[in-house]
Amino acid sequence: MKGAAAAPGAGTVLNALATGRGAAFAIDIETRATVSLSNDEPRVSGEIAGEPDGDTRLIERCVERVVERFGDDQGGVVRTESDVPMAAGLKSSSAAANATVVATLDALGVDVVDPRGATEVADADGGESDTSENGNNAVDTDVDPADLTDGITFLDACRIGVAAARDVGVTITGAFDDASASMVGGVVVTDNTEDALLAREEREWDVLVWTPPERAYSADADVGRCHEIAPMADLVCELALEGRFGEAMTVNGLAYAAALGFSADPAVEAMDHATGVSLSGTGPSVVAVGDTESLAAVRDRWSERDGTLIETTTRHTGARLL
Repeated sequence: MKGAAAAPGAGTVLNALATGRGAAFAIDIETRATVSLSNDEPRVSGEIAGEPDGDTRLIERCVERVVERFGDDQGGVVRTESDVPMAAGLKSSSAAANATVVATLDALGVDVVDPRGATEVADADGGESDTSENGNNAVDTDVDPADLTDGITFLDACRIGVAAARDVGVTITGAFDDASASMVGGVVVTDNTEDALLAREEREWDVLVWTPPERAYSADADVGRCHEIAPMADLVCELALEGRFGEAMTVNGLAYAAALGFSADPAVEAMDHATGVSLSGTGPSVVAVGDTESLAAVRDRWSERDGTLIETTTRHTGARLL
């Protein structure tokens, strides 16, 4: 039984550490996972390409949770490879978890439906939601998730990965905002305390990411300091729910840079040009969105800094089968 899938990284609109509500958007860089299952394997083992000493607990636990729900005590091997830099604030863990979960479902022959989270957004706002054309491979968009018996929605698959991340302690909030952006694409607003999708929209942005040489791990963030900026986080959430994502990003970035001890200088350098700019996740990356011309000016400034630059775009599709 074999399966393969990919899921994109994401950038931050609202970090959920302060209030439990978050917002994020998918970006067009991916993590890919392959899963091989067998009834003869006693356990799950993992491998991360290019990281021989990498922590594989998350991807192993993702496979285990899917098998617990849909399988029959199979063990096997999961391998990931990624274009998403680790510990850089670009949701590498969420992308790895999503790719692994969908690949494991593929290996078990489980149908995955509702790739845009359309049903849940409609439930949240009481009206019609965005159900733009699906670009994923082998995804059934015609099945009503309420009628599923042997299948699962993409967002419920996302929740398996979020639960696995909590199991192994690689997240503080559960990161449902990051994980759902990666899983269904677009820009999402979520309540991480309920693992609920509150809104999903799409934006056509070019994206520029500056990542300094140092790395930062979400589990090491000073949660107490983040709680102190809750009033600003509430404001950011209001802006995001109004669709004012650029302004939301910028307020979020300034507040969290101060709370987490990062310089606001990269964001200030971008503000006069970008639609929005923010510290991504708990850092250290800073992500700016806008059009090609405006971000060229930001690139000129950020290229003078140590570290790396990634130029990409937003992505409306999330996890996909390979």
